[in-house]
Amino acid sequence: MDTEPIVLDGFLEEGTVPGDLHGSTARFRLTVSPTDERTDEMTLPCSVTDPALALAVIHDLAPGDKLRVTGHLRLPRTPDEPMWLAVSTLAVLETGPILTDTTALITAVLERYGQYVCWLDADAPDVEVYTDAGTWVGTAPEPNAISELLDAFEQRQAAGGD
Repeated sequence: MDTEPIVLDGFLEEGTVPGDLHGSTARFRLTVSPTDERTDEMTLPCSVTDPALALAVIHDLAPGDKLRVTGHLRLPRTPDEPMWLAVSTLAVLETGPILTDTTALITAVLERYGQYVCWLDADAPDVEVYTDAGTWVGTAPEPNAISELLDAFEQRQAAGGD
């Protein structure tokens, strides 16, 4: 039975890994968020068996990249088998931010909330929030206040304001 491939857009949240000792296959996890609801997000394991594509996945992709993958979903046949996407094509839609301050990498993290990206730094209580297009939303005084900041931003956008 020949099935149609599926196409998914998502973000590479962590680095890729070789699938074998020779680097002729690769594996990665894609975070897919079809809506702005965090409960709709899914992390999907992906595998690449084409050697040329695997080499590109291992060496060219970085966490934060927005990807479009095409492939076939492999469902488990037994309870101990994983589900994964066998990727046949891959395109980088947007590259992730390049962080040059290596000391900030140790204490900071990018967190995604649907179409929003938050910069959380363990050394500071405030949280910088941007849209995934790079538009600055604002600064939340603490992580618990992010939802209030996003609500206020969306109300301003709906009213046609800045």
